[in-house]
Amino acid sequence: MPIEIKMPALSPTMEEGTLAKWLVKEGDTVKSGDILAEIETDKATMEFETIDEGTVQKLLVAEGTDGVKVGATIMVILGEGEDASATAAPKADAAPAAAPKKAEPQKEPEVAKAETPKAAAIPAAAGDRVKASPLARRLAEQQGVDLATLTGTGPNGRIVKADLEGAKPATAKPAAAAPAAAPAAEAPKAAPAPAAAPEGVPHEVIKLSNMRKTIARRLSESKQQVPHIYLTVDIQLDALLKLRGELNKGLESRGVKLSVNDMLIKAQAAALMEVSSCNVQFAGDTLIQFKRADISVAVSIPGGLITPVVTGADTKSLSAIATEIKDLAGRAREGKLQPHEFTGGTASLSNMGMYGIKQFEAIINPPQAMILAIGAGEKRPYVVNDEIKVATVMSATGSFDHRAIDGADGAAFMAAFKRLVENPLGMLA
Repeated sequence: MPIEIKMPALSPTMEEGTLAKWLVKEGDTVKSGDILAEIETDKATMEFETIDEGTVQKLLVAEGTDGVKVGATIMVILGEGEDASATAAPKADAAPAAAPKKAEPQKEPEVAKAETPKAAAIPAAAGDRVKASPLARRLAEQQGVDLATLTGTGPNGRIVKADLEGAKPATAKPAAAAPAAAPAAEAPKAAPAPAAAPEGVPHEVIKLSNMRKTIARRLSESKQQVPHIYLTVDIQLDALLKLRGELNKGLESRGVKLSVNDMLIKAQAAALMEVSSCNVQFAGDTLIQFKRADISVAVSIPGGLITPVVTGADTKSLSAIATEIKDLAGRAREGKLQPHEFTGGTASLSNMGMYGIKQFEAIINPPQAMILAIGAGEKRPYVVNDEIKVATVMSATGSFDHRAIDGADGAAFMAAFKRLVENPLGMLA
């Protein structure tokens, strides 16, 4: 019996992806562990390997296809000893009208099956006249574009999302006038669509990556659904900088170099264990309290942001944290992280000090309940032992989910973090 290979969920937040590249072709023999394709998820471009064995009978999704839903069939593999001609008949029976073209019945039912709920709103007449993906139909309806005026660049001339870029809605407006109530009801869903550029202004339209779309969705949800409270402290860095220099001298022979960020990760983890009421997650009518500190560290990569996780940072040495974060950040920029390396985390840290940013307020990364925003260390007048001196000072701002963390608990965490950074030997004890 043919084996249907489905679009995998390569990250917990992935709902759809882009089939960036096929690494096999029809007729190839594959075995368990072989890489079938490169798939762009909401986090990175990842390799997809098979656990099945057999011969590739059909690739059902073309390279570069966007919006392939998780669970949709993307290819068919024949098991050992199976005959392609013997398996073609059942496929054709599922769509007798298309019997002359065996490839089409295999492809179209799979796409339609995955998109049935959204495609139901498309008039049957339009489906009979124009070949278009369900996503392209939905966007065309929202934008008032007549699909019949477009030329498809997808498989077999199919109209895909990219074909709607720059399409003019003028020809479709009269036809869309009757069901005027439908677009009004759908207005909130259409909000992510960019407004038209001012006429005459030179510009280009940049297609959003799956990662950027997910960032936009998740951060919008965070600001809309999570009541943020912000607490800021100024922290003297001189003692930490001195200790860092001494430790780096001792680590030279091991090829390890600590950054300030490595030490702040350790300080945050230690503060979370000390003020455990902040090492939590809101879960409706319950509160999840964590017994270790897993710190998600914001790393900027081409096209977006990813947060590799330093697991158990409260128990790891500074050298171990430095080595691990260097490896994670490097592979993050290459798009080679595995899902378990950038998901989870009990709290996050975002450091923009290297860009000279003095202070900022970070958006909480759900379902976490806090994120620490680190500003630049700079020379400032500062009171030391009741005297005004010049010291290296940074501002740190904690963003807390007020559903889970009270202001007093957040303040206790910030006080603990400040004390650990200003007296860094406490992190090593």
